[in-house]
Amino acid sequence: MVLFDLLGRSWALGIIWHLAETPMTFRQLQKSCEGVSPTVLNTRLKELRASKLVEHRQEGYALTATGLQLFSLLQPLGNWSGNWASQMLHDRADRG
Repeated sequence: MVLFDLLGRSWALGIIWHLAETPMTFRQLQKSCEGVSPTVLNTRLKELRASKLVEHRQEGYALTATGLQLFSLLQPLGNWSGNWASQMLHDRADRG
């Protein structure tokens, strides 16, 4: 339940998702996570670092090996949700 609590916090999953591609500086990450305040981003990064999912390297923030392992488990859910969203849009178009 601790993991679900952490991942359920605003922007936690978004940060993990963006860092799965490449390390990013704070500013790059803030730009990628449109709408996140600097305070929330800083708080989430601290929490994800304390949980050993994210680390700060010379080139910026990056997922740790554990963070990458978690992302590999989340990625199929992301693919599924894209298909689900498309189906929902299709169903709405058929009704409306």
